[in-house]
Amino acid sequence: MNLKEWAKAQGVHPHTAYRWFREGTLPVPAERVGPRTILVNIDAHTSPSVTGGVGLYARVSSHDQKTDLERQTARLAGWAAKAGHRVVRVESEIGSGVNGARSKAKRLLADPEVTTVVVEHKDRLGRMNIELVEAALSATGRRLVVLDDGEVEDDLVRDMVEVLTSFCARLYGRRCAKNRAKKALEAAAADG
Repeated sequence: MNLKEWAKAQGVHPHTAYRWFREGTLPVPAERVGPRTILVNIDAHTSPSVTGGVGLYARVSSHDQKTDLERQTARLAGWAAKAGHRVVRVESEIGSGVNGARSKAKRLLADPEVTTVVVEHKDRLGRMNIELVEAALSATGRRLVVLDDGEVEDDLVRDMVEVLTSFCARLYGRRCAKNRAKKALEAAAADG
């Protein structure tokens, strides 16, 4: 199986899997067989190996989304159980993804037993600069696994959404920043 197919099957972004391969931290045996082809030996492992424990993190923005929070937590727990990982911490909270005032996320990231942080979408961990969190985790031998990475792939569009979200958060308050940014993008698309 090639590396990209393996990454998608494991819920890992292909770029992350390639980086792990380059750094020598890919949890399965793999070898380069061509200039652009990396083959993964799936017979050795059927799921990513986790030396420590898995920490699951779920977040929603407002109290009226509490049922969504429970479903999100259940999906994360189901994935961990299916993959056979040892879950050492589950944190779920209601709070804005724009600021850093999320005590449960901080507690999860600070737990030394958590070697792999699992979120459903990148924006559940935070709206901006998730790459910095991922780099900090990687520097300590830990990693971030995003189960559904079906987000905006175009860097320019993603950056524009982050900038608009930030501006709207300052202008209108942090609670409704995402909705205001979305409306601003829709208005800009309608004009163009």
